[in-house]
Amino acid sequence: MIIGAHSIIYSKDPDADRAFLRDILRLTNVDAGDGWLVFGLPPAEVAVHPSERNDVHEFYLMCDDIHGMVAALKASGIDCGPVHSLGWGVLTHIMLPGGGKLGVYQPRHARPEAMTDRKARKRNTNRRAAKTSKASKSAKARHSANATRSSKKAAKALSKRAQSPKKMRTR
Repeated sequence: MIIGAHSIIYSKDPDADRAFLRDILRLTNVDAGDGWLVFGLPPAEVAVHPSERNDVHEFYLMCDDIHGMVAALKASGIDCGPVHSLGWGVLTHIMLPGGGKLGVYQPRHARPEAMTDRKARKRNTNRRAAKTSKASKSAKARHSANATRSSKKAAKALSKRAQSPKKMRTR
């Protein structure tokens, strides 16, 4: 059903902001044609907040160390807003080259399991089961072939022993 989410950042200088996402944040990307980059994102989540009006949406990136990220961005010449410690996380805003701001926070709230992780785990479990079944069949076939070879070897050895005189061990 749902296979992903597509977020849009509107910008007065989209080329500069695309370069920032590609070169500074190092997001994976594909060229959808004519240099129009579409960026991959880490697992995402969506929340619904109360509002007096509809069609108001916000977009934030999440990180695991807001202070380390701010320091790394400043070292790259990127300005960040002040860091605010809030109940649900620690928040700042990155100033994009195109003039906009992008919210980034280090979450303190519980995080849901990503849908792709759940589906991938289920798919991998199914693959593992099929692989195990195939490996089991293959192992049985190998075991059967080995048993046949072993039986033939044992029969041959018995035959040789029966034909040759037995040596008695002496002390």
